[in-house]
Amino acid sequence: MLTEPIVSDVGFSSSAVTQELRTIASWWKRHALDKHCGGFYGQVDNQALPVPDSFKGVVLNTRILWFFSELAAQSRDSVDEATAYRAYDWLKTFFHDREYGGLFWALDSQGVPLDDKKQVYAQCFGIYALCSYFKLTRETEALEMARSLFDMVETNARDQLNGGYIEACTRVWGNIEDYRLSDKDLNCPKSMNTHLHVLEAYTSLYTIAPDARVEEALEHVLEVFLDKIKGAGKCHLSLFFDIQWKSLSQSVSFGHDIEASWLLCEAADALGQEVIKQKVNTAAIELAQACYQKGLATAGYMLDEYEFHSGVFGQNSYWWVQAEALVGFVNAYQLTGQKHYLDVCLPIWKFLEDEHFDEGEWLWLARSQGGEQLHYKAGFWKGPYHNGRAMLELQKRLKRVGR
Repeated sequence: MLTEPIVSDVGFSSSAVTQELRTIASWWKRHALDKHCGGFYGQVDNQALPVPDSFKGVVLNTRILWFFSELAAQSRDSVDEATAYRAYDWLKTFFHDREYGGLFWALDSQGVPLDDKKQVYAQCFGIYALCSYFKLTRETEALEMARSLFDMVETNARDQLNGGYIEACTRVWGNIEDYRLSDKDLNCPKSMNTHLHVLEAYTSLYTIAPDARVEEALEHVLEVFLDKIKGAGKCHLSLFFDIQWKSLSQSVSFGHDIEASWLLCEAADALGQEVIKQKVNTAAIELAQACYQKGLATAGYMLDEYEFHSGVFGQNSYWWVQAEALVGFVNAYQLTGQKHYLDVCLPIWKFLEDEHFDEGEWLWLARSQGGEQLHYKAGFWKGPYHNGRAMLELQKRLKRVGR
């Protein structure tokens, strides 16, 4: 990997990135705190108005916890630290299932469980967030909770016969009929998306508390990604699978491809095994190059998806895809030194400024595509995670220069 800092020819400076990071954080501190019931509102609309009785999802809470833990570790700002604690307190007090272990999927606005299934995706976001909170505070309770979630996933969701992890279990960690994360997903036992966040979580846990069991699990999920989800000779990730890893989908998700390209590198760097690292770097470049060749719209942003069967490209611009594209293409430049990866970041950034930036938080969908009317600025699936994390990552990768 290139070690020299990236200079200002990326087209946007780290000072601009830092300013956007502060803007995002300020919006969340100003608009997301639930002053009536505690924790955070389950939803805040596009006019920054809270929906007071909306249910509270564990994905949103853990993403807030992760972001403000990482931000506070950098800023050492007392308000950032208090916001991280607020999310941590709700996680351990209300989302944590003290009877059967793991994290509930959703609560009502008062903190009463509405959906008590154990989605592996959610357990891993819990691990990810708790590791960051431990780094910030050295709170041993947070580390022990992260280790407990890891144990629950490894014991109950790992497929010892076929490899990888099943999507979900019941509250008591039994078999479940509906595996889906959301209505848009296939009801199947394994998915790329869940494995991506298993990878992310285990990387974090191994980084702060390395031991042989976590090391083995991290190596396992990396090998699953390389061998099953991507596969040799392929330049995209398959999305959904049966229990024996037969692919069940015919779509490409450009956003997940580019996100995985840099998260795989992060995991391999943490693991520190040179043979795996070389394989991962090759895979990351293949994914990034395919996104560069096929996934960029003429307007400069990254497309959503491609359907093999119909040959149709999804033309929508979603906030999270653009955030991951910035990090993924900068990472590809660091791996290769090939400047075309860097050059595409400026059009993406300009598109974000024009189409997604909106008084502090980003629109779900591009403004010209109806984003001011669609969904919400904060909600079950939208926290300060993709955009906030992208700004934090880019800070690390860009040299501080004036504009």
